[in-house]
Amino acid sequence: MNRRSAFTLIELVVVIAILGILGALLLPSLARANHCARATQCLANLRQLGVAAQLYWDDHEGGSFRYRTGATNNGVVYWFGWLENGAEGQRAFDPRAGALWPYFNARGIEICPALRRSTPDFKPKAADGAFGYGYNLTLSAPDPQPAIRPQSAQRPTDLAVFADAAQINDFQPPATPEKPLLEEFYYLSTREPTAHFRHLKRAQVLFADAHAATEKAVPGSIDPRLPRAQVGRLRSEILEFR
Repeated sequence: MNRRSAFTLIELVVVIAILGILGALLLPSLARANHCARATQCLANLRQLGVAAQLYWDDHEGGSFRYRTGATNNGVVYWFGWLENGAEGQRAFDPRAGALWPYFNARGIEICPALRRSTPDFKPKAADGAFGYGYNLTLSAPDPQPAIRPQSAQRPTDLAVFADAAQINDFQPPATPEKPLLEEFYYLSTREPTAHFRHLKRAQVLFADAHAATEKAVPGSIDPRLPRAQVGRLRSEILEFR
């Protein structure tokens, strides 16, 4: 090997080392940018749901919709649409039956991009997706009680309406107690881990006054069956109607 070839080889090694260092420096920035993009889209989804909820309240004398309204056609009508009974991942889903559908009348806002549906830990509920956001169960008055009026709360700024949601399932195949899986979930509760802290260990929350904010999990509330999924509880004070 002549001297020029030796220098060329050394230069190549140096260039590769520099590129490796630059890559190591850039990867965290790229990851943060991806996280920010997903969080921004999620926030836009929640705000559209919030506008739809406000329009619903306006049309129903301030009263909120119920979490579940009944069973029909071998399925159940929930606030977000009709979900067929049957095997997990194979159910039909129709969002047009949901209480808010007339106010946004299009698909695309129902799933947070940070809900990683393609991972081995995820179990789908329906064949065509459903909803990745949960509704504050406190706002769903059971029949025949009159509807709750979220905007009449003492502090609407502290009353959550929607948030990132999911649950850990270990009882519906293919999930088992030995292999718990993450799945979509549709309500938020003070009694069980149903909030999904999927944005760098934070959940995004839409409040009754239409503003959004991020929340951390209540300490010690992350579901121990699949802790890496980051499913836990929100603060009880933002889920209670007062």
